[in-house]
Amino acid sequence: MKLYIYDHCPFCVRARMIFGLKNLDVEKIVLLNDDEDTPISLVGKKVVPILIREDGTAMPESLDIVHYIDEHYGEKILSSDIRPEINDWVKQVSQYYNRLTMPRFIELNLPEYSTQSAVDYFVKKKTESIGEFNENLANTAQYLQQLQQDLATLEPLVLSSETLNGKLSLEDIIVFPILRNLTCVKGLVYPAKIQDYLVNMAEKSKVDLYSDRVI
Repeated sequence: MKLYIYDHCPFCVRARMIFGLKNLDVEKIVLLNDDEDTPISLVGKKVVPILIREDGTAMPESLDIVHYIDEHYGEKILSSDIRPEINDWVKQVSQYYNRLTMPRFIELNLPEYSTQSAVDYFVKKKTESIGEFNENLANTAQYLQQLQQDLATLEPLVLSSETLNGKLSLEDIIVFPILRNLTCVKGLVYPAKIQDYLVNMAEKSKVDLYSDRVI
């Protein structure tokens, strides 16, 4: 199987997680951010992740990929339980999360930005949704203050250092990619329980953190 991804994409992290958690091999192919032809040729639109299944058919949509792999390869490991409080937390952080992460992604030496045209493409597209990158970087302290409050809200919802609610579930698939991408933000201090969870889940899912290249 092949999995087309961007390293920074939280939806791609979801798909990568299920392969890591189930110890399944998959060929990961990182697309340049301005490569429109490849995904369009596979699924008719520019999206990632895209899974090429063993029969050669292409499957987009991160949660569809997660469910497919979990149900068809080995014993099912994920619970579908998602607490309302977790959904509320994701909605809250999503209001500003991209303003902290997107301006930093292009500085992390990620393969999807290995050409200037790929960087320019990303900046142009995302500026339309979050505004000027430099302005968002200048507002880091404001966003960080809010994020620290929101992480304090999340901490009591973390029931285990291994999983969010004591068992592998869609909560992990949805929340971990957000927390992982935020590890690129300099000055962010994770509460102890969340830090332990991050490190453990990164190891179990085989998804690297960005802690070694904060900006």
